[in-house]
Amino acid sequence: MKCRRAMLLVIPILVAVVSGLAWAQFGRRPRGRPGQFADDRNGVPNWKNEGRFKRDVFTFVRVQYDSGGYRGGWGGRGGRRYGRGWGGGNWAVDYPDSDLNFSFRLQQLTTIKVNPQPIFLRLTDPQLFDHPFLYMIEPGRLMFSDDEVAALRKYLLSGGFLMVDDFWGDDQWQNFYEQIKRVFPEDKYEPTELSIDHEIFRCVYQLKEKPQVPGIGSWYGPGSPTWEDHGGDSQTVHYRGIFDDNGRMMAIICHNTDLGDGWEREAENEEYFREFSEKKSYPMGINIVTYAMTH
Repeated sequence: MKCRRAMLLVIPILVAVVSGLAWAQFGRRPRGRPGQFADDRNGVPNWKNEGRFKRDVFTFVRVQYDSGGYRGGWGGRGGRRYGRGWGGGNWAVDYPDSDLNFSFRLQQLTTIKVNPQPIFLRLTDPQLFDHPFLYMIEPGRLMFSDDEVAALRKYLLSGGFLMVDDFWGDDQWQNFYEQIKRVFPEDKYEPTELSIDHEIFRCVYQLKEKPQVPGIGSWYGPGSPTWEDHGGDSQTVHYRGIFDDNGRMMAIICHNTDLGDGWEREAENEEYFREFSEKKSYPMGINIVTYAMTH
């Protein structure tokens, strides 16, 4: 995968003390209202990369998929509108604020060269192979087409990496498991629980426990539960990996946690920011991207 080789040239040792983050005054987009197109950053700072890095920057790519009877899309590669209130499907939850905020924090806290404009793509889009990292959210109702199954398998076995986030409980896990087993039916590709000692939890930020982040709507302040009740076992956070024949992690599955809400909602409540965005969502997200790009 050509983009993976290029990215290795621009990812050195990373810095950053997350406790130095300022509580943002951007990303406070009204909920449930139509959004704007790509020129509306909702206050998230913009930046320019050096011309020599024009083709070798990290672009945050979200997977667009069909679920819950929803068909079709918004049209246009990288086009965007609000995830909430538009009937865009589960894939669009937290979009675009989550992706904008994470892209900004990634370039702010590390030396990675980051594209300020995140995009979304379908798994069947040929452009997918220009990007080594994909983010998929709320897969508890997704249904892959046969073409998507084939495309995702090819992408991951060719060196790509998938991060799955924000789904809760036994039923949602079972649905996702059935879909990912269509991609990798072989026993050797079974999702494997990651130990807290795994490098992905300490490659940049030294995490002492597996981070669990609730959506802000399920959190009511100090002392509130860090999990969302979606039936079954929704309380136990899981990070599972899928590995190729050479032991390379192809996918990380973040179950019973919502890292993306910690990115999206960082400006809505300072206590939520300090407890979840600053301590958990950004450190884990940066660890995952760094690990994916260097292994």
